[in-house]
Amino acid sequence: MGLFDFFKKNKSVEEHDALEKGLEKTKDSFFAKISKAVVGKSKVDDDVLDDLEEILVTSDVGVSTTLKIVKRIEERVARDKFVNTTELNGILKEEIQALLAENNSTDFEHFDYSAQKPYVIMVVGVNGVGKTTTIGKLAYQLKQAGQQVVIGAADTFRAAAVDQILLWGERVGVRVVSQGMQADPASVAYDTLQSAVANNDDVVIIDTAGRLHNKIGLMNELTKIKKVMQKVVPNAPHEILLVLDASTGQNAIEQCKQFTEATDVNALALTKLDGTAKGGVVIGISDQFKIPVKYIGVGEKITDLQLFNKKYFVDSLFG
Repeated sequence: MGLFDFFKKNKSVEEHDALEKGLEKTKDSFFAKISKAVVGKSKVDDDVLDDLEEILVTSDVGVSTTLKIVKRIEERVARDKFVNTTELNGILKEEIQALLAENNSTDFEHFDYSAQKPYVIMVVGVNGVGKTTTIGKLAYQLKQAGQQVVIGAADTFRAAAVDQILLWGERVGVRVVSQGMQADPASVAYDTLQSAVANNDDVVIIDTAGRLHNKIGLMNELTKIKKVMQKVVPNAPHEILLVLDASTGQNAIEQCKQFTEATDVNALALTKLDGTAKGGVVIGISDQFKIPVKYIGVGEKITDLQLFNKKYFVDSLFG
């Protein structure tokens, strides 16, 4: 079984319900605006397209991505001559699905990571985005799938960060390697990988400091952590997972810009989708950075971290 097969195995009704509920605020806000834009109009014209552009931007899809979507719809309207406003939702859904399909080319549901052992994930992101919670939930779900997991508590600067990771380790029954607060993060990462190899662990999750200080300092720190890990596992980390808070909208896009310039982020996790009407940011980030969204957080339960499925996401968004 591939490392992440547990996310897709027997995709339950409960998971679908959690996703739909998690996107409820975004969906309600989005469709209320669209309904208002087309009231009293029978066809999609320039006025409707202008309103749609504003709706997408205010839903945190982002300007460049919005212009791309609206242009595609304009082309369809020009080609088909007459497009009824009742068709707008269906057309919009198709174009968003197409956009996500182009940008999320990596299909994590069918990836087999078993050739990499230990599989090393370095988690980055600013404080407050749900980084520690994401690590805990991911560790839990991996363990439930029969994987042997170890966490490295390398966020040694934020007060209580190490304690929080230790609590999550205890809660989910996963070993944590820690040197306490103020320890050298690279040293913690090195010890964690050495321990993982000696213990024959399947997955290593390395937490890192959630500071968005100057880009050069951030780059140097993350590069140092990577270099020391590669002394133990030559091609580590296999995954650099950036955790972003969807509820911050455009701030999440700015954070993504900063971190992708500082290190080789190759996967994204969007948290707190259940608490915001800004779920459109998933579409904008995917399109702007061409980095696959791997996980989404749709609730507070330990099982509410889901492997991102573009089809399920758009289906839930459009009800």
